[in-house]
Amino acid sequence: MGGETKYEIQQNAYIKLVLHAIKHKTSAVNGILLGRLSGDGIVEIVESVPLFHSQIGLLPPLEIALIMIEEYFNDKGLSIVGYFHANERFDDSELSNVAKNIGDHISKYFPISGLLLLDNKKLEALSNGKDKSPVMQLYTKDGSRSWKSGGSEGGSLLTLKEPAANVVLLDYISSNKSKDIVDFDDHLDDISKDWLNSELFK
Repeated sequence: MGGETKYEIQQNAYIKLVLHAIKHKTSAVNGILLGRLSGDGIVEIVESVPLFHSQIGLLPPLEIALIMIEEYFNDKGLSIVGYFHANERFDDSELSNVAKNIGDHISKYFPISGLLLLDNKKLEALSNGKDKSPVMQLYTKDGSRSWKSGGSEGGSLLTLKEPAANVVLLDYISSNKSKDIVDFDDHLDDISKDWLNSELFK
């Protein structure tokens, strides 16, 4: 079942993750995907939370973040449905062990969770074309319990809910909106900083 599950990400959740990666271009970054399973078997990614940009593999801050995220979003009818990762190096398109380990942890609770890896080359090419596909590669668990790429070019299992999401994303990139992104690293340094980024799209 896991191999054929489709994933749909909403515009704001998508943009937040990409802006987080852009803000910390020289670091690996990660984030949590929240959503629900729809009646027709699509994993709807409704919200995202940027996690860390330094020491992303450290367990104690991750556990604190996951508890806070779950508590907040459970009340809103959303649960953790996946994980987002962007590698430190532009030309690195491999899933790191950190990404796999955190993805494994999440999939224990949500077996059809998706793991999204930022595709830097697609992100760079955004301004050149009219590509409506996400600048991320989807990985899902296969029968052997290892992560595999979810869908070849054109037949991807990951889609953007709003067709114009990449146009909006380019607007946010050009207006330097990435500087406003707050992640859990920022929040743990200064708890007055809003890890929900509630003002970002206002």
